[in-house]
Amino acid sequence: MATKTKKTEPILESEEIEALEEPSNSEEYVTFKRSHFYSALVVLAFAVGILVGYVAWGRDSGGTTTVAAQANQPAAAQAPESQTAPQYKRYTIPTDGYPAFGPEDAPITIVEFSDFQCPFCRRFHEETYRALLDAYPNKIRFVYRNFPLTSIHPDAMSAAVASLCANDQNVYWDYHDKLFSSETLTTDTYIQYAKDLNLDVDKFTACLSSGAHDASIQADMDFSINLGIQSTPTFFVNGLAIVGAQPLANFTQLIDKELAGEIPQ
Repeated sequence: MATKTKKTEPILESEEIEALEEPSNSEEYVTFKRSHFYSALVVLAFAVGILVGYVAWGRDSGGTTTVAAQANQPAAAQAPESQTAPQYKRYTIPTDGYPAFGPEDAPITIVEFSDFQCPFCRRFHEETYRALLDAYPNKIRFVYRNFPLTSIHPDAMSAAVASLCANDQNVYWDYHDKLFSSETLTTDTYIQYAKDLNLDVDKFTACLSSGAHDASIQADMDFSINLGIQSTPTFFVNGLAIVGAQPLANFTQLIDKELAGEIPQ
């Protein structure tokens, strides 16, 4: 199936940890003139000044770095104890017209940006997804938006298309669950799932190759990149970002504060 994708999308899937090299224990002795010593001090002082400014003011706080910088914790994570209150940032995430379930007036709306071939997205689906919904019956509206990382997941785009073809026949969420439980994502797999769920297979198969959903998936990808999302899965809980396949406790901590009215709107 011919699709158009951008080649500039980020390709991270989970938190990255940068290892720092241990300093060498060897010592070096250098003899130099006093003038050289003062010159070195000036350079050192200048470097320290830049470093202090970087720590004090941080990087650019635009959308691109703000979401990505939260890869290891919720956006609403607690501030250091020396501060009087935690800092929160809410993002405006459109939900109309996207696959969703749960009460429309639910106090909590969770939007997931995900990739059906992403192993960390599968981990969330297998370990946290159902437990999270069960923990807050009738209090969560769950919305799914596509962010297939096509540069590293060659079948992610076709799986997204298949899910939306199933959505055309009002069988999105059961089909969504099958995709996340599948070891293979091929046309034969998609058609077999359509048969399993009693879809109109001819209509479904025609949809797969029609390109009907390519533009909407690309629009989701563009929105994700422009917002600064750099990994899948990324979630927004009433607009507050949680990045990665976080454990249930990270979601409940944020949701409980939101339900208690402890987070500024």
